[in-house]
Amino acid sequence: MTWEFFAAMAIFALVTVITPGPNNLMLMASGANFGFRRSIPHMLGVGLGFPMMLVPVGLGVMQVFDAWPPAHTVLTVLSVLYMLWLAWKIAHAAPPEATQAEGRPLTFLQAAAFQWVNPKAWSMALGAITLYAASRDVPAILWVAGTYVMMGCISTTSWTVLGLQLRRILTNPARLRVFNWTMAACLVAAMVPVLLP
Repeated sequence: MTWEFFAAMAIFALVTVITPGPNNLMLMASGANFGFRRSIPHMLGVGLGFPMMLVPVGLGVMQVFDAWPPAHTVLTVLSVLYMLWLAWKIAHAAPPEATQAEGRPLTFLQAAAFQWVNPKAWSMALGAITLYAASRDVPAILWVAGTYVMMGCISTTSWTVLGLQLRRILTNPARLRVFNWTMAACLVAAMVPVLLP
């Protein structure tokens, strides 16, 4: 692998992970509602969960959709239901003081599992494999996954810190409620491309 190829792959990975999407909206909301330390399992679930999804996708999971087309419909339905549940959870998150007793950010496993029903994650995985591991050999796929781990650290930290900074503005329960409902609405809006033919 040449330096130029790796640099192009790293830029692609960073752009795809740092742009707004369901993961980043949820990390920002988690930072605002729960703080940085309590959001670390969520951050790790996103940052490691996507590369852990990318490897089996690169090794041929997409062939399931070719062999049994209804699997795509099943994935879409599960994606929509899970994202609606997450939007509800964000919209009803408690204020930071109450959060210590009541609410919890996503766990590592919840955030990692979310990658499998996240439409943006699927499009990122397919794009990355097609562009940077077209040979589908294991070393190429692992290079892509490793690059996403590095870029995921930058992205998850940035979005969580952004939420943490917003927390200072959201000390008023009414403002926090508006923020949480806005984040929930954005998460629901992120499903529109999935539902359009």
